[in-house]
Amino acid sequence: MDRQHAFGRRRFLRAGAIGTAAAALPVLGAETADAKPNVLTVRVWGGNWRSAIETGVSRGFTARTGIAIRYDESDERELLARLATAAKQKQAPSVHVCWTTSNTATRVALRGNAEELAGLTNLDRLLAIAKPEGFDTWPYVNAYSYTYVLAYRPKAFPKVRPASWKALLDPGVRGRVALYHDGIGLYAAAQVAGGGKIADIPKNMKACWEFVSKLHDQRPLFGEDPDLRSWFERGEVDLACMLLPSARRARLEGLPISWVVPVEGAKLDTDALWIPRGWPARDVYWARQYVNHALSTEAQQAWCGHLGLPGVNPLVRAPDDMVGDPAYPTRDADFRRLLRIPNTIQVENEKDWVEKFRDVMQG
Repeated sequence: MDRQHAFGRRRFLRAGAIGTAAAALPVLGAETADAKPNVLTVRVWGGNWRSAIETGVSRGFTARTGIAIRYDESDERELLARLATAAKQKQAPSVHVCWTTSNTATRVALRGNAEELAGLTNLDRLLAIAKPEGFDTWPYVNAYSYTYVLAYRPKAFPKVRPASWKALLDPGVRGRVALYHDGIGLYAAAQVAGGGKIADIPKNMKACWEFVSKLHDQRPLFGEDPDLRSWFERGEVDLACMLLPSARRARLEGLPISWVVPVEGAKLDTDALWIPRGWPARDVYWARQYVNHALSTEAQQAWCGHLGLPGVNPLVRAPDDMVGDPAYPTRDADFRRLLRIPNTIQVENEKDWVEKFRDVMQG
């Protein structure tokens, strides 16, 4: 992944289309659908992320509707502050469609500030992971998933690759373990590897913090994706909790790295699409069409394929090198081996977890 990490029932699917989507939407009057805005603004991440949604989603949408797409690359916190100011002043939001982490989408949804997406033709044809957990409705849609895997240096494990997160505690790798600086991606794995249950989060995380405390004694290195990549390239680390897309890109570019989903599982997260409240009916209608198009087979194949991420449309084909990899779920059954903490729980507790993690590691 190019951006800094925040980062989260299979049915038969027919490819959705803009034309058919309109029939399933609430009846807003012919003038609503006919009176198109000239431009829709979509909040995105920059670099490779913007390129992916441009080529995978926006070009096809513009070709079908004639509506141009403009991008906003604001930081998520800046975006939320700006949207809050617009709502307070009873002005239209600055963006029509937001592409953010699902945690950010959840914060907005809990405040009632996201438009309802129910009625889009593609929603009930997606993998179950697409549905926001903890909501009866669709204030946002999870567009794809990603995992935090146990990455390793093959030369350090020439005969048997690591099979458990407990490998991070092996005395033989002391000083050669890498983690994200805030522990993101590790909490769920530490909870299970420490003998606890995901269902006990957040009320009883004793197992997690005992595991983290033991990991402290391993003298781990802390950084972000570029740091982890450099350490693997120079042979300075043997194991790391790492985002799969980052590890995969490094491997595709020739770096000596591989990964596993350990027996305990691997943390799963998602990113989302949502529409902020405050737009007139015409703009909401076409923003919904953009989201619906982004969930079609055609758009998901190009968009998620560009990013190397498993989409939520079950007809999307996995890259050849990821077919059958448990870290790259493409069917509902594939998620059983993965560890998911509901976003509603994450947004309420993650700040405290980060502080606790840093306290333990600085102990």
